[in-house]
Amino acid sequence: MAIKKKLISGKAEVDEYMLQLSHPYKQEVEQLRAIIAHANPLIMERVKWNSPSFYYLKDFAAFNLRARGYVQIIFIFYDGNMIEDASLLLGSWKDRREARFYGMDDISAKRPALEQLVNNWITLINKPNHN
Repeated sequence: MAIKKKLISGKAEVDEYMLQLSHPYKQEVEQLRAIIAHANPLIMERVKWNSPSFYYLKDFAAFNLRARGYVQIIFIFYDGNMIEDASLLLGSWKDRREARFYGMDDISAKRPALEQLVNNWITLINKPNHN
């Protein structure tokens, strides 16, 4: 008799993924998930690109769990609309930026900038003629 696999998605899928994750920065990833999810109720979670990711109408951000020495989140921007925040975002790619978090103290220090980024990104996506 075959065992049926439960189909889950969204936050439940990410929760299951995190239960099985063995990672030196697992606690930091969980903290960052909570900050992003609570920054704006429109943000949703799922597993995409084999890691926890966030979206609202379009993909917003994903963890890169292969990074060493820090937690890396890649933020995606569309149609040339970029949010620049030197206190949080790194890189000069045309469609994305990254943020690095080196531990819980660093997460606490960058929390206000991360919450603001989430809300600024939602504002960008909701602009007329953006979608």
